[in-house]
Amino acid sequence: MYKVRLVNFEGPLDLLLFFIKRDELDIYDIPIAYITKEFLDTLHLMEKLDLDVAGEFIVMAATLMQIKVRMLLPRDEVLEEEEDPRAELVRRLLEYKRYKEMAGELQKMEVAARRLRFRRFFEYDPKDMGESEEKDLLKDMTLFDLIAAFKFTMDQMPQRTIHEVQKVNVTVDEQCKLITDAVKQTGNVTFLNLVSSMNEKIRIVVTFIALLELVKQHVVTVRQMESYRDILISKILVGNSVAETSA
Repeated sequence: MYKVRLVNFEGPLDLLLFFIKRDELDIYDIPIAYITKEFLDTLHLMEKLDLDVAGEFIVMAATLMQIKVRMLLPRDEVLEEEEDPRAELVRRLLEYKRYKEMAGELQKMEVAARRLRFRRFFEYDPKDMGESEEKDLLKDMTLFDLIAAFKFTMDQMPQRTIHEVQKVNVTVDEQCKLITDAVKQTGNVTFLNLVSSMNEKIRIVVTFIALLELVKQHVVTVRQMESYRDILISKILVGNSVAETSA
């Protein structure tokens, strides 16, 4: 099983804030039916990619379904005005958003402090990659951005009905070599162009996992030309040669 954990990916509240920011939703008036569908679609996609789905994601999915049901039930006009079923979720999101923003500010202060105070024992620092290069491996992209881009690519693939089940022999190592060969030839390649000739969805999924592995190994960088759209894959230059994967 391939496991991914990024600093920008912590839990279900992060995923809800991602949807709110991406679609410019009003956090005080969340369209619960829409955001529940988006949450469940992403959850299913994460499971298909064999990413670890913590129990808290399942709890949040159940909470969203419960809120959706409560909003569909008719209200008793005789009773006093009831609290909006979304109110507790909104309070949690606002509190989490404040903590996340404060954590970001503290991180900026930490980076600034490092620039003002020298450290010792520089000989123990990694020599193969500078701080600026390592920071650019993911161009302001989170795991959710990668999943959204993968979903966009899958949606562009032609729909086919296959009646005969056939085993497709494909490995992560093979697809790693496919990606590195492509970027060595052209300098960069889009994920959609890379998989456009693939007829089997499993081969596309394995190729996406191979891409994550190459990013983890600092072999390629990825960026998006447009938000939530196709991924541009580029090679990393180390000295005068292209970094090779160990696959």
